[in-house]
Amino acid sequence: MKQLVLDMGVATGPTLASFLAGPNEAVLQHLQIWASERASMANRSPVPCYLWGVNGSGKTHLLMALREALREQGERVGWLDATVLEPLEFDESWSAVLLDDVHLYTAEQQHCAFNWFVNAQSLQRAVLAAGDRPPADLSLRDDLRTRLGWGHVFGLQVLSESERRAVLRQAADARGVFLGDDVMDFMLTRFSRDLGSLMALLALIDGYALQTKRSVTIPLIKSMMDES
Repeated sequence: MKQLVLDMGVATGPTLASFLAGPNEAVLQHLQIWASERASMANRSPVPCYLWGVNGSGKTHLLMALREALREQGERVGWLDATVLEPLEFDESWSAVLLDDVHLYTAEQQHCAFNWFVNAQSLQRAVLAAGDRPPADLSLRDDLRTRLGWGHVFGLQVLSESERRAVLRQAADARGVFLGDDVMDFMLTRFSRDLGSLMALLALIDGYALQTKRSVTIPLIKSMMDES
């Protein structure tokens, strides 16, 4: 798609409050309690937590939401995902370590993740990680794989059709964008249905509508795609 100068408006990044749990209510409640302002860095549980599920189940949303929640409380965290090619050294000022998409880690990233894990545990800091399968099934070095399964392990389920629509509607409302039922149907049938892709698509549509000063309609979306 051609480069578009998009005004992303007032939309915010992922938060725990914006996560529509559906069948994943137990994990959301667990993370909300863990990240609450009452749980300071000094007394927050250091027990590791691992989230697993298929693409679009909300793993990255939750980890990014936790990162933001801790930052808002003035805390610093270590973040590693598969796109970080030169990981940082472990920092003792971190209150937690967040490891996303561990199933995609290179040998160097696995070495870093293991180092962070060991250092975090020695300082009683939590490790929260996510991957696309249970810990025992990960194709990672043995010492990292076993540690990822030490604590709480939650399997995330993909939202149903109605729940996915509710998330899309909620995100659109947060942007001040009205999505008619016909537009919603078009987005869900013509594009990838995983939530990450839908949120990215909504951001593009919102920006294109603002740029062209038009309402969000199916013709507008087709016009945007024609510029690809």
